[in-house]
Amino acid sequence: MKKLGFLDRYLTIWIFLAMALGVLIGAWIPGVSDAIDLIAYKGINIPIATGLIVMMYPPLAKVDYRTLPVVLKDKKLLSLSLILNWVVGPLFMFFLASYFLSDRPELMTGVVLIGLARCIAMVLVWNDLADGDSTYGAALVALNSLFQVFTFSFYAWFFLTILPTWIGLGSILVDVPFTMVATNVGIYLGIPFLLGIGGRAVLIRLKGASWYTESYLPHIGPLTLISLLFTIVLMFSLQGARILDQTSDVLLVSIPLLLYFFGMWLISYFAGIKLGADEPRNRAVAFTAAGNNFELAIAVAIGVFGLHSSEAFVGVIGPLIEVPALLLLVQLSKRLSKQ
Repeated sequence: MKKLGFLDRYLTIWIFLAMALGVLIGAWIPGVSDAIDLIAYKGINIPIATGLIVMMYPPLAKVDYRTLPVVLKDKKLLSLSLILNWVVGPLFMFFLASYFLSDRPELMTGVVLIGLARCIAMVLVWNDLADGDSTYGAALVALNSLFQVFTFSFYAWFFLTILPTWIGLGSILVDVPFTMVATNVGIYLGIPFLLGIGGRAVLIRLKGASWYTESYLPHIGPLTLISLLFTIVLMFSLQGARILDQTSDVLLVSIPLLLYFFGMWLISYFAGIKLGADEPRNRAVAFTAAGNNFELAIAVAIGVFGLHSSEAFVGVIGPLIEVPALLLLVQLSKRLSKQ
């Protein structure tokens, strides 16, 4: 049985420790919040932006877009994955968020953003642990990466500004300008996407594919976690006093998130069985549908709503809930395959 690496295995603990460190820094070091806020250019906080871009780079550097033809062979399974990721998933998270958090629109918005950001990083870890088809999983990640770059701005605008009015939730409408979302997606997803796809081509040409996959990628892999923790420390140092009063919000947010992770995985897994998908590919599709790109959700929440926002706070809670939930689903997938 495969095991998580040391850093990934205790990710939930690292996140808790980063939160605590940030709160302590904000409480014990006078003026630290003002100092961090001042390091900005045209409204973009430089330390946070740097951390977010570096955080997004390793997952995108791992994506091999040459695997895309693999997912195109089975049209039924491809259709299932696309529908789950880009129709069912966003709608499911939206309705869960609106049901449980309609009286807290800022928390609802943060949860919806998590649902819109499809998984392109940790899904490879979950799929590997569950003995899923690694090639098929990588191909789905490549497909989702491309979809995310070109559709996330529209999705965020539609789900936060248009859809609430269609179902009578105008009172919690969030007016998010499309250009604002597109700008932040361009910065926090576009830049690492170009660095990932361009850097991959250049480095493989210069050093070879084996060096890139066996040496370079393992060395840059920890940058995602390090940058995530760095961002969390900065965010929580800015919101220290407020966060101490928001512990109940973590519980509120965890309800729709847990229902989403388990619900999406089960829907995907049993739909795949109905289609006759083999077990390894079915697991790859299920974990791709259930996981989310919390790095992108955090980046867009910070860029659109600000460092001090509850929306950004919810983005940080995302991986705190997702990691143990997906680990439980890895165990469930193994039990189901034995039946």
